[in-house]
Amino acid sequence: MSLRIKAVVEKFIKELKEALEADMQDRVMKEREMQSYIEEREREVAEREAAWKAELARRETEISKQEARLKIERENLEKEKSVLMGTASDNQDGALEITVSGEKYRCLRFSKAKK
Repeated sequence: MSLRIKAVVEKFIKELKEALEADMQDRVMKEREMQSYIEEREREVAEREAAWKAELARRETEISKQEARLKIERENLEKEKSVLMGTASDNQDGALEITVSGEKYRCLRFSKAKK
């Protein structure tokens, strides 16, 4: 009878060891899967971050270009304004004299706008 009990106990221990080994292997596999998932997510986040930074740099470059264009346009407008600014005066003969950029223009006949 003791041999039978011993055999039952040994069988139980063997099955318990097998179950423990299977459980440990399952945990190792789950840990590997989790680590793989984490690495994949980190890679995806890094890729999105890199794409976002590239887009941000592209937009900053575009803004700088637009600011430079606006500055040039403003300078051109100021030059154009200085060229177009002039003076107008009435002469004794009734002519309107306009001076623009040092050049004088005379209008001998003019009439008031109709209302």
